[in-house]
Amino acid sequence: MGFAAQYMQNLAATVGTVDAGAVDGLTDLLEEVWRNGGRVMLMGNGGSGSTASHIVNDLQKCIGLDTGKAIKALCLCDCTALILAWGNDTSYDNIFAPQVECWAEPGDLVIGISGSGNSPNVLNAMEAAKKAGATAFGLAGYGGGKLAGIADRCITLASTNMQLVEDVHMAILHAAFAGLRLRLTAG
Repeated sequence: MGFAAQYMQNLAATVGTVDAGAVDGLTDLLEEVWRNGGRVMLMGNGGSGSTASHIVNDLQKCIGLDTGKAIKALCLCDCTALILAWGNDTSYDNIFAPQVECWAEPGDLVIGISGSGNSPNVLNAMEAAKKAGATAFGLAGYGGGKLAGIADRCITLASTNMQLVEDVHMAILHAAFAGLRLRLTAG
């Protein structure tokens, strides 16, 4: 079997471990935030940051076009100047938490994505979300790491292959988004 075939087989097996009920639970949270006019904030590092930025597009634009009311979604990775300022003036571990402290309110949803489950800046943001009364939701690989213990809810993957973890995190977020879209547009 070639590498690509083996990778796809491993990807399918990893997707098969996802708790679909937990993904539906994420859809429930997204729907609640949308109905109540709250915010969804997402963050991650590297590929996880790209995943966070990507799903903001789907949540904000697609839900807005389909329903006439966008979900107030923002990616805390997308303002490079702000991230660099926080990192330079405090520490890289502190690039997301101050943004959560600025924006998060009770009823909001803060989603931290960490392939390893141990990214200090994501963990600090989860703590800030909880202090603000927002729901802290994690997506983690590598068995969950510290994120699984800090977040109010966390979907964890056992895989220690970062690329597989990142692929599946995107699939989880797409499934939650697609479920939300279907709920809000079903006639």
